[in-house]
Amino acid sequence: MKPVSQMSMEELAAYVCSKLGENNIETVLSGGSCVQIYSQGKYTSDDIDLIDRFNGGHTLIKKVMLDMGFKEHNRYFVHDDTEWFIEFPRGPLGVGDAPVDDIATLEEETGILRLLTPTDCIKDRLAAYYHWDDPQSLEQAVWVAEENRFDLASIEQWSQKEQEMDKFNIFKQRIGDL
Repeated sequence: MKPVSQMSMEELAAYVCSKLGENNIETVLSGGSCVQIYSQGKYTSDDIDLIDRFNGGHTLIKKVMLDMGFKEHNRYFVHDDTEWFIEFPRGPLGVGDAPVDDIATLEEETGILRLLTPTDCIKDRLAAYYHWDDPQSLEQAVWVAEENRFDLASIEQWSQKEQEMDKFNIFKQRIGDL
């Protein structure tokens, strides 16, 4: 097994995701780390957000993380051998008010990483743009769209339910004919 000090962000996330999975805790990568992967590095994140899909319990997550050499620091887990810190935002897994059903996977040398699909990653970023007027999140959604296949009709339907069609149209203009 590759040492933590030599793992990329994706490898570290896959390692943690797999170790938690071995303990029946299903986590899914979301947030900025997902954007980093799908934007081919146009955006970089220093934290790894893993959502406990079924809210299996922080106590078991903490035990597994400590067994892997992480320490709990505030609401994050840190490891002496890596710059990335890991956070477990509360579930359930969703984008805006919609649950997430489809999960993508990436196979790394260190394990299997479960993550949002490109479509749901775009929705996740648009949710921040829609509800917090965060222009950086709009930019991140555009970067993910430029580098991946995604379901624009699904994003449009979701945007209607979020009652954010004006902002959806700005996103649609930004991506043009992708």
